[in-house]
Amino acid sequence: MNTNHREIKIRNAVAADSEKLWVLMKELAVFENYIDSFAITPAIVLESGFKKNPPDFYAIVAEHGDSIVGMLVYYFLPYTAQNRPSIYLKELYVDPYYRGQKIGEQLMGALRKEAENKKCGQIKWTVATWNESGKKFYERLGANENTEWLNYEWNISL
Repeated sequence: MNTNHREIKIRNAVAADSEKLWVLMKELAVFENYIDSFAITPAIVLESGFKKNPPDFYAIVAEHGDSIVGMLVYYFLPYTAQNRPSIYLKELYVDPYYRGQKIGEQLMGALRKEAENKKCGQIKWTVATWNESGKKFYERLGANENTEWLNYEWNISL
């Protein structure tokens, strides 16, 4: 699809976006192969992102008409050794139909502005090792791969 960039609106997500955000979160879970453990519902998105104070996450969306065609989900890491907060980018996803139109770049640009406005020292995120297009995308933006730290997980059974 060749959508005019002016038709795409980048804005902060609002509570009314909860269900549409959830759809994109679910699509990302399929894309990244964790749909079997995906436990998010539209009600959880609404409660965690918009009713809680402070919210568990924030989101920026790309809107085309009445559709949400891209999302960026993030949260703040308020305490760092630099005594400046950081932003942790949790999810970035653009509907496959809308890819190749710089929507991801627009969402990342909005996140960078948010980081600057909040005096953050860094934006951090992870990328799946197999996600070559994701790695190339971030490198095109000027991001650097951090090879000094390894990611660890400690799964807790409930």
